[in-house]
Amino acid sequence: MKRLQFMSARILQGLLALLVIATANFLLVRAAPGDPASIMAGEAGASDPQFVAQLRTQFGLDQPLPVQLGRYLGHIAKLDLGYSYRQQQPVADLILERLPATLLLTGTAFGLSLLFGIVLGALASRNAGQWQDSVITVVALVFYATPLYWLAMMAVLLFTVQFDLLPAFGFFTVGANLSGMAKALDIAKHLVLPALTLALFYMAVYARMTRASMLEVAQMDFVKTARAKGVHPGRIQRKHILRNALLPVVTLAGIQAGGMIGGAVLTETVFAWPGIGRLMFDALLQRDYNLLLGCFLFTAAMAVLFNLITDFVYTLVDPRIELG
Repeated sequence: MKRLQFMSARILQGLLALLVIATANFLLVRAAPGDPASIMAGEAGASDPQFVAQLRTQFGLDQPLPVQLGRYLGHIAKLDLGYSYRQQQPVADLILERLPATLLLTGTAFGLSLLFGIVLGALASRNAGQWQDSVITVVALVFYATPLYWLAMMAVLLFTVQFDLLPAFGFFTVGANLSGMAKALDIAKHLVLPALTLALFYMAVYARMTRASMLEVAQMDFVKTARAKGVHPGRIQRKHILRNALLPVVTLAGIQAGGMIGGAVLTETVFAWPGIGRLMFDALLQRDYNLLLGCFLFTAAMAVLFNLITDFVYTLVDPRIELG
């Protein structure tokens, strides 16, 4: 019962957060310079003021800002993200069409970063002060500080241009007419570079946090007691230190898992990966405000959802957590 009340309160907080985010995004997008109706009329070669006024009326841009905001929030309450007049499709359909590619990329990158981050962090902690610790710390710091777009461009230059080992752009080989296992392998080859590029930064974060957390837990009394009782050092590392040190890592990973979907804009753009990040970037360039707002709201909803899942998992992993 207490866990149900806890999760109900978290869900309510998440919905309120989405309301604030949706309102802020709408106001910020509307505050951007440029009138979508004028831009679309200019691209159509019709700068007639009457035609521009007709477009403004059609899109509801002639209404006062509070009225536009109220209509937008009302549509969201009905799970209607609007219509993309650039793509001539509902925004929800466009997002769902790109969602599998984004989930494949971010899911692979997240799994790789979490796995190798924890392993490298644990290795650095176990060999604290030795050369293994120094190498892992320096490498993690380099990947943490290096801009993502630079890593992406260097990966393309090295593995595609220089050695021609991996494809750099797209989701699959266009015109190859592959199917079954051959198509799956082709997609996997296209996935390698963007997934590794996106994973390196987060791997560095998890490695540094795992190392710091394990060193902190290693100084606690229950670990000293286990050592005094003669428990095998390997068992102490796995059962006593690592298990307790993973709690903050799990929290951070859960928060970043949702943010990774929206944070893949640079990676998807550089590698021409047909995901939501690329869709968001194209919507920004085309001033497709309905699509841009829909992408913003969807990625925010994913972040809130993963945060809720993390809160729930955290209470299961650590029973000492108070459900208040």
